[in-house]
Amino acid sequence: MIAYNFEYKVARSMEEAFSMLADAGENGSFIAGGHSLVPAMKLRLAEPETLIDISKVPGMSDISVDGDTISIGGLVTHAEVAASDEVKNACPGLAECAGVIGDPQVRNKGTIGGNVAHADPGSDYPGALVAFNATICLTSSSGSREVAAQDYFTGLFETAKDEGEIVTSVKVPASSASAYAKFPNPASRYAVVGVGVSLTMNGGTCESASVGITGAADHAYRASGAESALAGSDLGDDALSEAALQVADGQDMMNDLSASADYRAHLCGVMLKRAVAAAKARN
Repeated sequence: MIAYNFEYKVARSMEEAFSMLADAGENGSFIAGGHSLVPAMKLRLAEPETLIDISKVPGMSDISVDGDTISIGGLVTHAEVAASDEVKNACPGLAECAGVIGDPQVRNKGTIGGNVAHADPGSDYPGALVAFNATICLTSSSGSREVAAQDYFTGLFETAKDEGEIVTSVKVPASSASAYAKFPNPASRYAVVGVGVSLTMNGGTCESASVGITGAADHAYRASGAESALAGSDLGDDALSEAALQVADGQDMMNDLSASADYRAHLCGVMLKRAVAAAKARN
């Protein structure tokens, strides 16, 4: 139950959404699936006086492929990403990631745009999007811009998104040798640790690797040390063991009721090995 009064408006276009937000001023907030904002409102962690529903805004509910790039509208649900043949074929790791988010209710209502905008440190998408070199597309009343995923997630619930901007889409380069592995919290299904991996293979040799970590630190990060350990190797036991040692990459691991900092660092290595094995098998 939300124990205070607020005004609810439905925007039918992007222009109308920004007009409504301007009228509401600092007390307005956009909402789509509501899986981040509504729980915060119930706990009085957020108390917007005006909710602007953007779920009916056209142009943000499609998945398309243009050459080697997948474009996913901000209103596309996790279930739609997981079930999309376009995503499965172009970047199977992203479909894999979407399929393990939360539970069926969350996957069928929550949207990729809302998830990315909220940037929960235990959310699955951030680590995967960093690993898959995604681009976050943002729109405001003054125009549009794009931010690389590895530069977008900046801190605990902090992003490069400015006030008044909407995540209109996410662009992901095709990567057939991609995978996502996570150790979920058994109650919430959030990632205690999640690891996304994208490989570029030449025969049996890994030419390059991209590794993104979520759940471990206060925001998703690129594990450059692990990437260096994997690049140029045959992805054998020695390379994987070295990469597992490097995957924490000097980050301050979170320490909470779900896992200690040391256990999270250990899980990063375990999930990395699983993700690499799955990505290699898809090459």
